[in-house]
Amino acid sequence: MREIKAQILPLPFADINTDLILPAKYLTTTVTQGLGVHLFTDMRKMDPSFPMNLKKYTQAKIIVTRRNFGCGSSREHAAWSLVDYGIRVVIAPSFSDIFYSNAVKNHLLPLVLDAELIEHIFAVEKQSVEYIVNVDLVGQKVTLPDATSYSFEINGYDKHALIYEIDNLDYLLSQLDKIHAFDKRHRRNIFLDVYSLH
Repeated sequence: MREIKAQILPLPFADINTDLILPAKYLTTTVTQGLGVHLFTDMRKMDPSFPMNLKKYTQAKIIVTRRNFGCGSSREHAAWSLVDYGIRVVIAPSFSDIFYSNAVKNHLLPLVLDAELIEHIFAVEKQSVEYIVNVDLVGQKVTLPDATSYSFEINGYDKHALIYEIDNLDYLLSQLDKIHAFDKRHRRNIFLDVYSLH
């Protein structure tokens, strides 16, 4: 993931919890594929005008939503279902800490933007036939259809993991030479410390 340019899926709700993202009845699997069809299934059934039910948003890869997205239980399945559906980025003013961590681990970018800017996006998108947003992870910049750009923050490790689509184990394995070198120095220092006692 370096740059994502796509139609947004507007979800103008706050406190969307993980049970709304993926209901508990779908948590019986440990396989990450196949959960996308159940994404927001209860909300889709309750409201025919829910954005995911509309043809306009069938190619959306970027969710724009309100504060505290991913709150509730710590289920990683919520992130799995978003990725399996094809969502690559979620833009919100804030995220649950656990969801944020699960998202990054599953190559989904949780991107924080100011709440006022998000409200502006909702208002303008409503009047648009399509609303294409460009997310440049390398440059840490979001560009709206009117060509205005906004920077966003992300820590270096999360950025690296998302760009190269690696998880914690992948990163650890990539550092094996440094780990072995450290271990060798550490063992030598222990030996010298013990030797100096005699």
